[in-house]
Amino acid sequence: MASAARSASRAFLRSTPSVRPAARSARFALPSQGFRAAPRRGYASEAGSGKSSNGFLWAGLAVAAGGGAYFYLQGGDAVASKEFVPGKEDYQKVYDAIAERLANETDYDDGSYGPVLVRLAWHASGTYDKETGTGGSNGATMRFAPESDHGANAGLKHARDFLEPIKAKFPWISYSDLWTLAGSAAIQELGGPAIPWRPGRADRDVAACTPDGRLPDASKDHRHIRDIFYRMGFNDQEIVALVGAHALGRAHSDRSGFDGPWDFSPTVFTNDFFKLLLDEKWQQKKWNGPKQFTDKSTGTLMMLPTDIAMTKDKEFRKHVERYAKDNDVFFKEFTDVYVKLLELGVPFTSKAEDRYIFKTSA
Repeated sequence: MASAARSASRAFLRSTPSVRPAARSARFALPSQGFRAAPRRGYASEAGSGKSSNGFLWAGLAVAAGGGAYFYLQGGDAVASKEFVPGKEDYQKVYDAIAERLANETDYDDGSYGPVLVRLAWHASGTYDKETGTGGSNGATMRFAPESDHGANAGLKHARDFLEPIKAKFPWISYSDLWTLAGSAAIQELGGPAIPWRPGRADRDVAACTPDGRLPDASKDHRHIRDIFYRMGFNDQEIVALVGAHALGRAHSDRSGFDGPWDFSPTVFTNDFFKLLLDEKWQQKKWNGPKQFTDKSTGTLMMLPTDIAMTKDKEFRKHVERYAKDNDVFFKEFTDVYVKLLELGVPFTSKAEDRYIFKTSA
């Protein structure tokens, strides 16, 4: 029943794009937002433990009669490993498997693993340094300590474990490609824009782990934001668009120290983050935790210091205003910069025009 409701909700969102962009005051958004988020459960007060999957890598090997060829067992289809070059249809199967698990595994946070998959892809990619050419999604080095233990990556084991059964079913895909594909799939499955994606990332060993401190520190100001994102090669407009990913998910006090969701529908991708950031009255939260802000209207939402900094800086704010005003503009510009993020430092042999756009599950 819950799965059917979720599918109906996603189908409704995609079939009526005019519903998502509709402007509304945050003060009067509770009824409609509540309706939209209802199929995804209510809020969880703390992070769910998540299902820890101990799936292991396997590849079925068989000797073909007279040929001596080896075979991967890919979802029941035997493919000669020495000749097998996966194409769009093969990656669509991976996408479909991710979407199926997202629909069936609902025991995480607000009813979806989708937001934490977006965060995994983001954090795996956001370590890139354009000066040294190190970091980025090419390598999936978060599989190893010390990178997996960096404070900014706390809780991402839930996302990595969630994807282990997918890796076991499709052993030919690299972790690097799987994580980024999962992030793209999650955005699409949660009502966001189609994310063009292409394979070509190779896994690396522990020696390629990046140093701590390359990901944003949410307690800092606009200068820190620029330092972090300029290092990756982004401009101010792209920075604001990427921060729009805060439309999904919530912060956890047992991970980052911060706590709460950014908007009323944390499992639906919209421009509500920007509308709330501008329309709500944000006040510093009085609690025994790091500095964060809560909405004056309901006291149930939160914003980070780096979020509030977006409204104080003139160059950042003009893009916040554009995205708050027009969901379509936000979707387009987020798509462009998210694709760029996932491809930083990747030595592709394919062309940009060869990227795949996958069919959603609904």
